[in-house]
Amino acid sequence: MKLVFATHNKNKLAEVQKMLPKSIELLSLNDINCFDDIEETASTLEGNANIKATFIKNNYGFDCFADDTGLEVNTLNGEPGVYSARYAGKENDSEKNMQKLLNELKDKTDRSAQFRTAISLHLEGKHYLFEGICKGEILTSKQGEKGFGYDPIFKPEGFNSSFAQMTSEEKNSISHRGLAIKKLVSFLIENR
Repeated sequence: MKLVFATHNKNKLAEVQKMLPKSIELLSLNDINCFDDIEETASTLEGNANIKATFIKNNYGFDCFADDTGLEVNTLNGEPGVYSARYAGKENDSEKNMQKLLNELKDKTDRSAQFRTAISLHLEGKHYLFEGICKGEILTSKQGEKGFGYDPIFKPEGFNSSFAQMTSEEKNSISHRGLAIKKLVSFLIENR
């Protein structure tokens, strides 16, 4: 089965490829020569994921899935949420995003947060949604060199290290995206 993952993000692609069975050939947007800037204009993670998956299905004809992920901080009323990648500006700069979040939380005692991923799948004319949530807290400073995005400042519940200190296998076993992808993979295997 060929399936497009609607992303240009090499880190996300590598993370997901490791989780899929060999019977599923994963294609990126680069593989199908899609270099369009698909604007994420929805007010929800589910809406943004669906915009991307629908665009690929309608314009390129491939069965496709897309994800959108947000970091939701309780004391900030769920921010940055759907704006996580652009929290400090349109340039999607992870360092600036982390610094802005750390500044917003510097006087806060409640640092609880969750990462949430929504996946929209268009497969054989039908639409499906999957969700993964990883609860944790925002650290006071960066820890670790691995991962991407907010990984250096997010510590999942029940662990003493940030996502950026974990191997990709450790992170995938508990992460929001890992959990959502597991649901997607189970669905694909059961419905082939």
